[in-house]
Amino acid sequence: MPQSSAPSTLQSEMVIPDCCNIGVMSRALLAVNGAVLVVIVVHGAGLPAFLNAAVLAEPACLGSLLVLCGLRRIARTVMPWGQRVLCALVPAAITAGLIRFVLSGPVLQSDLSMLTMTEGMWVAAGFGMLLQHYFELRTRAFSPALSEARLQALQARIRPHFLFNSLNAVISLIRSEPHKAETTLEDLADLFRVLMRDARDVTSLEAEIRLCRQYLSIEKVRLGERLQVQWKAVNISDKLLRKAQVPSLLLQPILENAVHYGVEPAREPVLIEIALTRRSDRIEIVVINAMPDLAWSETPGKVGNHMALQNIRERLALLYDVEAKLTTTVKNGRFEVHLHFPYVRGN
Repeated sequence: MPQSSAPSTLQSEMVIPDCCNIGVMSRALLAVNGAVLVVIVVHGAGLPAFLNAAVLAEPACLGSLLVLCGLRRIARTVMPWGQRVLCALVPAAITAGLIRFVLSGPVLQSDLSMLTMTEGMWVAAGFGMLLQHYFELRTRAFSPALSEARLQALQARIRPHFLFNSLNAVISLIRSEPHKAETTLEDLADLFRVLMRDARDVTSLEAEIRLCRQYLSIEKVRLGERLQVQWKAVNISDKLLRKAQVPSLLLQPILENAVHYGVEPAREPVLIEIALTRRSDRIEIVVINAMPDLAWSETPGKVGNHMALQNIRERLALLYDVEAKLTTTVKNGRFEVHLHFPYVRGN
């Protein structure tokens, strides 16, 4: 247990932005190019001057992002102040190298010869510090505190009815099927152990799926043949399941909604389909269930469903920025939840 908790502690101290993330890269490039454009406009220069400046700004920014992306894993053991220094030193060093070996060429020397290596290093270091500070503040602004509060409110609503229903189902099995009752109680204990965990924790995809199977097994005892489940996996190996890191309680709340709104109101058996697919460096999870009424629509009257999906969206945005998304659709009387997120490998 201590070994599994250590990564979370180190991760919480990481202040270097995730420069491998497309959202971070896009914002950094826009900020740098925007600043260059403002300087060009203030000095009354035209488009050629901006293009010449981009010859330095673009490679310096991209190079710094790529280097910091590689350093981020190594820097997990570095103190936060040291990480902030790296965010200044890396752009300064790359900019100095570009000025020395690129701008010294005969083609570009005349246009950008006014910029000395020292000036370029100070400007790059300043940009690095400003962008690091912006992304650090942004991470704090999108802190999971609000999401955790919503998650706890959701769990407070879910736990009583789920707990009472599950215990009643177990009581009915104690005499007729004592072994099954014992297994169900063990699954219930595991589920609530995870529910009480920090919402910021990450887990393996294998552990999340195992938790979902335990949850569905508990509901199967209560709902019987009305609950039908089908799992599909495409290009998903056992190694990927062990290595892929996902937010804790990513899939289970979606399945709980599928059971609550799709299976419980129905009198006939209802199939819940869960499909997992890996495409290149991305993972897609699709959950499909019948929709006996409009309970699944994300309207203000259906607070439980809305809170669960919105909470997952917020945590995905916090962890993956624009590289992850949750979408919902209704097709042929069936409700579909689509999850897309990067394949992040654990240690």
